[in-house]
Amino acid sequence: MAATPIAVVTGASSGIGAATARQLASAGYRVVLTARRKDRIEALAAEINEAGHQATAYALDVTDRAAVDEFATAFHSLAVLVNNAGGALGADPVATGDPADWRQMYETNVIGTLNVTQALLPALTESGDGTIVILSSTAGLSTYEGGGGYVAAKHGEHVLAETLRLEIVGTPVRVIEVAPGMVRTEEFATTRFRGDTEKAAKVYAGVDAPLTADDVADTITWAVTRPSHVNIDLLVVRPRAQASNTKVHRTT
Repeated sequence: MAATPIAVVTGASSGIGAATARQLASAGYRVVLTARRKDRIEALAAEINEAGHQATAYALDVTDRAAVDEFATAFHSLAVLVNNAGGALGADPVATGDPADWRQMYETNVIGTLNVTQALLPALTESGDGTIVILSSTAGLSTYEGGGGYVAAKHGEHVLAETLRLEIVGTPVRVIEVAPGMVRTEEFATTRFRGDTEKAAKVYAGVDAPLTADDVADTITWAVTRPSHVNIDLLVVRPRAQASNTKVHRTT
């Protein structure tokens, strides 16, 4: 009997990461959940296992390279890596943005993705059929006012995916980039505005049906489960109400 394929999901404590872990588990993967919040991923792993699937929790900060390298020693062979850990901080213009916010976003979105990808690439290659998913954003493809730091980080992540795909062509590893537009999750905008729920709510005000975490997880799972010879280089997914980063239809 073939071993159950393993999928690692970073940033799995909430939102898109948690939804992706649930859907990949339902698709037949043994999911390894990583995030800094140990209690959250342990609760999610228990939920997935109770549903009859397979999940393990591992507390991990993707910006800590030594910790990432230690985590990677657990894997000789790996089927899927979903680089989901990331996030936004602030919405200040370039002229007054806090360099510490820019640095933190770059460290989490770009260096974190680099750390985990480098550490697990040998196991993904060893599997003979590996898949790397990089969850970027439409912010990685075009810009908008007040988004300079986040946009810069997501452009970096987008270029990381493009470059890696060029460099490992001919190996048995796919590189898939999924770039969501407006997604309403329980934490993204609230974290961006440092707990200001009123500001966070205004992001989605009047928008008919923003994407949900499950919508994006469904997109990721579809891309991952395509036949091995099929690579979804870049998949942009937005709600119908959003035509671009700066063009959103609002009813109010």
